[in-house]
Amino acid sequence: MTETPDPIAALGADFTDDPYPAYGFLRAADPVHESAAGFWLLSSYRDVSAVLRAGLSSNPRNVTHGAVLGQYERLGGTGAMFARTMLEHDAPDHTRLRSLVTKVFTRRAVAALETRVTELVDAALDRVADAGRADLVDALAFPLPFAVISEMLGLPPDSSDRVRELSGLLVRSQEPVFDPAVLDSVARAGDAMVALVRELIAAKRRDPGDDLLTALIAAEQDGARLTDDELVAQVVLLYIAGHETTVNLIAGGTVALLRNPGQLAALRANPGLTGNAVEELLRYDSPVQQTRRITTAPYTVRGREIPPGTFVIACVGSANRDEEFWGPDADQLRLDRPDARRHVSFGAGPHHCLGAALARLEGRVAFERLVRRFPRLEFDGDVVWNGRVNLRGPAELPVRV
Repeated sequence: MTETPDPIAALGADFTDDPYPAYGFLRAADPVHESAAGFWLLSSYRDVSAVLRAGLSSNPRNVTHGAVLGQYERLGGTGAMFARTMLEHDAPDHTRLRSLVTKVFTRRAVAALETRVTELVDAALDRVADAGRADLVDALAFPLPFAVISEMLGLPPDSSDRVRELSGLLVRSQEPVFDPAVLDSVARAGDAMVALVRELIAAKRRDPGDDLLTALIAAEQDGARLTDDELVAQVVLLYIAGHETTVNLIAGGTVALLRNPGQLAALRANPGLTGNAVEELLRYDSPVQQTRRITTAPYTVRGREIPPGTFVIACVGSANRDEEFWGPDADQLRLDRPDARRHVSFGAGPHHCLGAALARLEGRVAFERLVRRFPRLEFDGDVVWNGRVNLRGPAELPVRV
């Protein structure tokens, strides 16, 4: 039997610029793939959807072997910080942490942000219109969600540049990175971010405000509150997850629309399509390409047994393009796709993305206003991708209007 080549072993630019051919090959040749790096990768919609709902662990401390174990050990305090977030907890701790955060991060609170989101989008588009051209990542895709989550948390404006720098480093901890120097820089960024957030929390305790951070400090469920370490970890998670992924949605979605002018024209002609268009753009090019689970007992997929203590990657980017589920046009952008909302870009099960409503709101307003404001929107140079495997999206998106 010929061994299936590992499509992400090299992690080169060909893959990070466009991973979908490799995912298509993997779905056909080896949908339950054991990587040489010591993890398993599931690439079909059926298997990804099942593993996200299967009750496997999300706690990396349950990993017992493979290169990923070394990555978490090298990250030291940064790994410990993320291990305190609800992202890397299992029930009952996950249930407790999520319920406390959910108390203040409600759909009603998110819906109330629409006016402010619209103001921020319109102001950004005014600046683009004045210039006639822009890098849409710097002009809109990054500053919009960055400003929204910063204002929600009540972060002071003078901390934004430093927080943005540290956040950009910290997201590398969610990538398959095995370079010790890179991991050390991520660990240092984690220490710096923790120190910064502790200072912000202390300031909010002295001077409470009408913001998410103040509400998190006060949140209580059945007599329990977040410990100081848990509070720091949730704030860091909310901050990073609250803007990094939406950058990819807005920028990657714009690339998809410009590369499919017929679909862009359909959206421009029918603004009522925008809500479903956001779902299809989330499916077509997922802002988060992968999520992971850890086996604590043998887990069988398609007759293959994955042993306990194994890091399992659920490749949502591949699942969202699986022809067996979506049909023969899975690789095509169809903004009116009737089942687009069945994508797994926000995960599934108990770890379904808490910020899904906020991402949908920001995406809907951004695309609605962008498409209507600029009927002659077009590329003004080559798209430069950010080189990430997981939180993949454009780093530079030059356009002219």
